[in-house]
Amino acid sequence: MTDEDRYVRACKAMQSGVAAKMNYDEGETRPKHLRVGINSALVSTGALTKVLAEKGLITMEEYMKALADMMEKEVASYEKQLSEHHNAEITLG
Repeated sequence: MTDEDRYVRACKAMQSGVAAKMNYDEGETRPKHLRVGINSALVSTGALTKVLAEKGLITMEEYMKALADMMEKEVASYEKQLSEHHNAEITLG
């Protein structure tokens, strides 16, 4: 499986985790809170990636691997939260 495939798979799993958590705690998914967080993260990540790639410090392949690794950690975080909340083993991916 490529790093891009891993990232897409983990994104879908994370999305399922967010949807499940919204059923009992919608605080972090309120429209304004969500939009500000998303916009800030996208701008920050895009700027950092651009600078590092332009300086030749990272390749896009290295970035994609790191992105997939971190998204899988995000999925693990939702699995842990949901498992604790439901007192059951929850697997999203």
